[in-house]
Amino acid sequence: MRGIPGNIERLLVGKPENGKTLQDFLAARVGLSRRAAKAIIDGRSVWVNRKCVWIAHHALHTGDTVEVPRAVVSAAKRQPGSDRTPKGTSAAPAGSGSARHIRVLVETPDYVVADKPSGVLSCGDPKSVEMLLRLQMHIPTLEAVHRLDRDTTGCLLLAKTHTAYNAAVEVFKTHSVKKVYYAIVAGRFPHAHETVNAPLDGKPAVSHITRETVSPDASFLKVRIETGRTNQIRRHLASIRFPILGDRTFGLKTARDPRLMSVNRQMLHAAELELPDPMRNLKEPLKAHSPLPADFRQCLRTFGMGK
Repeated sequence: MRGIPGNIERLLVGKPENGKTLQDFLAARVGLSRRAAKAIIDGRSVWVNRKCVWIAHHALHTGDTVEVPRAVVSAAKRQPGSDRTPKGTSAAPAGSGSARHIRVLVETPDYVVADKPSGVLSCGDPKSVEMLLRLQMHIPTLEAVHRLDRDTTGCLLLAKTHTAYNAAVEVFKTHSVKKVYYAIVAGRFPHAHETVNAPLDGKPAVSHITRETVSPDASFLKVRIETGRTNQIRRHLASIRFPILGDRTFGLKTARDPRLMSVNRQMLHAAELELPDPMRNLKEPLKAHSPLPADFRQCLRTFGMGK
């Protein structure tokens, strides 16, 4: 199956199993409790006929192919919900091959904040941060609470249970989440501070921009967003004619300076994430910081804005 890790349990639905729910089928065929099978399905780790299915009562038919990573099944058998790789370990679980290691910035009993690398989806893909961390941490129920673009780096919040996921989603709806990004844009940004208040897709969208450093050809900006619309920062910056370097969708199409066109990926980094703990209601918020990645720092140096 395209894109799914190589060590996969592939199960063919036989005639006696026609009409069975995915939860019951998975529990019976791989030797799990119904609860553990549902947790794996809820965690979007199961594919039916090459499509990810996360509905436990999905009805199967004779000839259907059900696929699930063996490492996820093994983790569910060994850790019924609480055990996982010790904090700080860098070893990938058995069966994950040379899967990319994802750095964990913060871990609580209910949440993980990952340091998302570029070139990887947040979720919805077998090689996403969500899937890699499930295997790496032996927590098959991990769910990404929000998303970062494939090439955007930095703080990504994941919930360890579906209950924690729902709680975090409700907090995000209240706009009480502090999200700070850094961006490198084309052009010399003229203002120390500027706010872009421009609706996107018919919904309010507000971005607060602070100038950090400038050079003749590029600027280093800090952006705090009040809302989280799709591609909000990229679209807002492009709308005021300071597109993010390396952005192939909203960025520069041509430029006289070849450096502006040679940036390999969009220079956008989710540096800070802070929110009230959705599950514990503690005075101490859930807070994470991600340092600038190496390619971002190199881009700053290219334009004379970094050491």
